[in-house]
Amino acid sequence: QVQLVESGGGLVQPGGSLRLSCAASGSRFRIAAMGWYRQAQGRQREQVARITSGGSTNYADSVKGRFTISRDNAKNTVYLQMNSLKPEDTAVYYCNVETVVATSWGQGTQVTVSS
Repeated sequence: QVQLVESGGGLVQPGGSLRLSCAASGSRFRIAAMGWYRQAQGRQREQVARITSGGSTNYADSVKGRFTISRDNAKNTVYLQMNSLKPEDTAVYYCNVETVVATSWGQGTQVTVSS
């Protein structure tokens, strides 16, 4: 079972920035991909960004040009740099890790964008 520890959420004003981190440990298998999802109140969970072990990335259209995902393979850590935040980015953000046998989820970290 992979353990995921997320950090970096909080309250920020519109136009501000936050950086989320997620450290994975305990995996017996190589981590293939890491990513971030979010779930706003009353809405379904949606993928925000994903990065493979080779560095290929993909983003939700709503965050392209504002969010950047990166990872440190040596530390099994994934980051999400969020710039130009908007109120509609308010959600619980979940880290996601894929191995060849399973997908694991973090506990979630709240991001609130409000003036």
